[in-house]
Amino acid sequence: DPVIRPLQELDSEALLDLLPEIPLWIKSPDYDRVDWLNRFVFHMWPYLDKAICSMIRSTAEPIFADYIGKFQVESIDFESLTLGTLPPTFHGIKIYETNEKEVLFEPVIKWAGNPNITLALKVMSLRVIVQLEDLQIFAVPRIILKPLVPTFPCFGNIKVSLMEKPHVDFGMKLLGGDIMAIPGLYHFVQETIKKQVASLYLWPRVLEIPILDSSEGVMKAVGILHVKILRAIKLLRMDLIGTSDPYVKLRLSGEIHPPKKTTVKMKSLNPVWNEEFMFTIKDPECQLLQLDIFDWEKVGSHDKLGMQMVPLKLLVPYETKSFTLDLLKSMDPNDSQNKKNRGKIVVEMTFNPFKEEDRSSGLVDEFGRTKGSLAIIPKERSSRGAGLLLVIVQGAEDVEGRKHSNPYALVLFRGERKKTKMIKKTRDPCWNEEFQFMLEEAPTDDKIHIEVMSKRMGFGFQSKVSLGHVNINLIDVVSNGCINEKYHLINSRNGVLHVEIRWKTI
Repeated sequence: DPVIRPLQELDSEALLDLLPEIPLWIKSPDYDRVDWLNRFVFHMWPYLDKAICSMIRSTAEPIFADYIGKFQVESIDFESLTLGTLPPTFHGIKIYETNEKEVLFEPVIKWAGNPNITLALKVMSLRVIVQLEDLQIFAVPRIILKPLVPTFPCFGNIKVSLMEKPHVDFGMKLLGGDIMAIPGLYHFVQETIKKQVASLYLWPRVLEIPILDSSEGVMKAVGILHVKILRAIKLLRMDLIGTSDPYVKLRLSGEIHPPKKTTVKMKSLNPVWNEEFMFTIKDPECQLLQLDIFDWEKVGSHDKLGMQMVPLKLLVPYETKSFTLDLLKSMDPNDSQNKKNRGKIVVEMTFNPFKEEDRSSGLVDEFGRTKGSLAIIPKERSSRGAGLLLVIVQGAEDVEGRKHSNPYALVLFRGERKKTKMIKKTRDPCWNEEFQFMLEEAPTDDKIHIEVMSKRMGFGFQSKVSLGHVNINLIDVVSNGCINEKYHLINSRNGVLHVEIRWKTI
């Protein structure tokens, strides 16, 4: 049984020996006590032991195989492998608040275990037994669950890095003797292990464990597709006077946005448009550009003149490619009406991938991320050329209307007007909606206006009211690649708006 004594009864030497063992939740107010987690691990440990040991065996087998045949080694195998009956103990946990779509925490882990790990090596027909014993580990890992996605288990990856070199202590028996008793070997082995682990996982290096495929999570835009609708040739006659009033609809597969349209060319079977459009690309290997030509009608539905699809995998990055496509009735190869001549459409397409982020040269913040979660893009490079402006309206806090609080966010930029969904009866809405603006040049001299509005659910004279607004200069976004901030709303008592804005160049 432990001997319990008040701290004031201990002499200075005993107190100094005890201080390193005091949990961090006692010494540091920002660490939380997690006795519940220790109880959970204690009851789960017999099952965790088997699962971890099974993973160790499968990981070690190919490593052992590399040594067989070398140094006269004939075989290597685990004679026994168990982590023992004593589970690791969590001496506290610190949870960080960040503006990113992530959960970031640092547990303090100590493990003085009683494992039974024995390796049997056959060297030159001699069987050698190596046993690991009295294992002790102290580590402070940083664990990041990122990105958070609306698909179970609701995070895409687990990222682990060590905030300091781990303390690892153990004994090793070889042929019945403790080889760690050899002078100088113990210190050499300790430092070697620390250096090897540090080279792999010491912050800012990260061990990344994928949980969800990119298809299950949120696919990010990888580039911009430039499409130029040049002209059409010998279209079908749909009007009584022997002409048509054609226009083209453009849609990218996998997108929920409304299709884009050319202007209508009145009374022409060989219309010339020379109109340009841009799309954001998420999967150039699988996505298709669909082109539909319609005959415009002042009254009633518009007749379809033909269609065609272009797989984006036919494009070479940065190279403009011209296509002259035969128009079809449908993409069904068995449709007999596809044999009818419906004319041709001529288009030019260019796929411009976004420039790769160079994380090794970026500024690093206190959480181990490059500033704004993106690499720092040199200003002279990022201030030129076309790109994609991504505006992610995360949410707001403490927004309050006089008569109602049914907030939604309104985004105004260069004459375009976009808005989030409305959330009923809340002062802390969470929208997490993304809006895209494709630009021919960097918005170095622009501002973006975001206003939080509230809409009355019933009938009334003042159905919409403003709950506050912000105007954000985009010069920092262009220079740094990203900003992720919380802004105090103008004309609001305590309201705060959380916005992330990214600029990606091509």
